[in-house]
Amino acid sequence: MITAERRRKILHSGKPKTLWEGEPFLGSTYGEDEIAAAVAAMRDSSDVSKGFGFSAPPIPDFEQAFAKYVGTKYAVAINSAGPGLDMAMRYLNLQPGDEVIVPAINFVAAPLAVLGAGGQVVWGEVDSRTLELDPSDVEKRITPRTRAVFPVHMNGLSAPMDEFLELAQRHPHGKYGPLAVVGDGARACGGGYRDGKIGKKGLLNVFSFHTMKNMTTLGEGGMVTTDNPDVDAFCRATRFYGASLDIWGTSNVMTKVQAAVGLVQLKQLDSFIARRRRLARLRSELLSDIPELTLPFEPEGCEHSYYLYTCLTAPNWAGEKRDTIMTMMDEAYGVRCVIANKPVYTYRKILRDHTPGQSLPRSELLGDRLFCVPIHPAMSDEDNEYICASLIECIETLR
Repeated sequence: MITAERRRKILHSGKPKTLWEGEPFLGSTYGEDEIAAAVAAMRDSSDVSKGFGFSAPPIPDFEQAFAKYVGTKYAVAINSAGPGLDMAMRYLNLQPGDEVIVPAINFVAAPLAVLGAGGQVVWGEVDSRTLELDPSDVEKRITPRTRAVFPVHMNGLSAPMDEFLELAQRHPHGKYGPLAVVGDGARACGGGYRDGKIGKKGLLNVFSFHTMKNMTTLGEGGMVTTDNPDVDAFCRATRFYGASLDIWGTSNVMTKVQAAVGLVQLKQLDSFIARRRRLARLRSELLSDIPELTLPFEPEGCEHSYYLYTCLTAPNWAGEKRDTIMTMMDEAYGVRCVIANKPVYTYRKILRDHTPGQSLPRSELLGDRLFCVPIHPAMSDEDNEYICASLIECIETLR
């Protein structure tokens, strides 16, 4: 906790030099090693007999290193997580009416991948404490048309993959067998689950190396991880016009320069996560006595990567009061929070029109309560304390 006197001293000292966004525009840190790796790859590619190559080294090296990191047999480098999610749904060869259960509290990418592949999105409720797709709710929504469960490792915490895999076995599709369990790990690179890393469990998992994420390959990039050789072959084919399997595909390749930087970032990923976790632990201690806040929850067996530090207001502070806190944090204290995320159908018409009649009361209330307070591996303890003091001050002002 922070005493009132200590809080006044912190806030009187002035705003942090860094304008902390709810999702900072660079999610990791970059240094001379990344610059040297990028320059070396560019110099190597300046040879006209090499160029920037077609999945040329060090792209395979990055794939092998990432596969080893998460514990899978295969990893396929791509230019963004979005195409990876599209690949996942296209691999299932969804037919009209085929259903995929997706959490409503979500970014737009996963449900759009289902829609784009010709499937039917079925919204699932999330657990109120973890914000992960709720297995008990999923089981209620499984029908003979269900082909896949598509959880998101939300805001840095692993989805309960073992529970979904057990459901997939107990409720097989009549034609295709056990349901596919596909993980969206865009926000969770480096997190842990059941003595391993996020990315091991499930048919496949997709990661993002976008500029905001836990590690980044020059602002864009992604990886698909799997133990399934057919998935691996399909993704390798579809990331470059489907040539090797003579199937539909487009160009979603990663460059040599991105891969070179990715190798450097990957070596530092555990240290990035350790710093995020340390800040989150200190923050939770400082905010622990604020009754209007529910702080992030880490279930047993999970290692939260804290891509986002997600808070919930008390139910009677949902909506307008939550929004007022965020406005005050920005305007009075120079700290910007973000809502990540409301139920997707509440803010994307194309998905609302695709899922008529589907409404999830629990997710809608959670969407009005949640907000994410800035966190970053380069954040100082002083800035972390200032953010906590600011949040407490806002809440006390509104009481």
